[in-house]
Amino acid sequence: MTETGSGSAESSGMSRDETPVGGTVTATLQRRIFKAPKWWRRGGWRRVFGCVAVFLSLIVAYFAISLFQVWSTGRSHHHGQVDAIVVMGAAQYDGRPSPQLQARLDHVIELWKEGVAPTIIVTGGNQPGDRFTEAESSTKYLVKNGVPEEVIIGEDTGRSSWESLQNVAELARDRAIGTIVLVSDPYHSLRIRLMAEELGFRAYSSSTTTSPVHGWSNFKRHLEETAGVGLGRILGFDRVESLLG
Repeated sequence: MTETGSGSAESSGMSRDETPVGGTVTATLQRRIFKAPKWWRRGGWRRVFGCVAVFLSLIVAYFAISLFQVWSTGRSHHHGQVDAIVVMGAAQYDGRPSPQLQARLDHVIELWKEGVAPTIIVTGGNQPGDRFTEAESSTKYLVKNGVPEEVIIGEDTGRSSWESLQNVAELARDRAIGTIVLVSDPYHSLRIRLMAEELGFRAYSSSTTTSPVHGWSNFKRHLEETAGVGLGRILGFDRVESLLG
């Protein structure tokens, strides 16, 4: 009986010793996991500096992710069937497409020959003093290179990507066009796709692979487009357009 009592006491003693240890370990882990950082606990200017550092880190991370998305979208090429191919305008010289616009139009011709869409929508107005719009120059070039004029629809009043796509949306409603593939330079592709989606399209991108924009100019435009994408996602592309326009 004495031994049994001793065993019970030892067992009871182990139970009393082990339970607090387990509880202590759990509590310690919880404190370490959920413990506020030192700069927060110290308060004062350290807390302010820490908050600013965290905020700036989030901005840098958001910008880096957006930049990667701009880059990767510019290298995607949709070849599935859609209702229309929409080519974004660029500079033209008295009715003749600039090398940048020509590169986009050459890609449109490739997609049209592949049977991606039965309709092509060309976009872009003109600058003060121009005799031709970007849309007119694009139409002339496409027809000259074998595209029937009757499959081409012109949007010739837009002065920005947003304005052009807004006008395209109005044209599309009358023609039951809901899915589109957007053709532009690689750096431009993500922003215009997001704009088109905001306007109600199911949109895809297929960037030209022969753009004359290279080197520092190309990198700079990737950065500019990244800023545009970042702001547009937060504020809405229509609001960004009104603020900048």
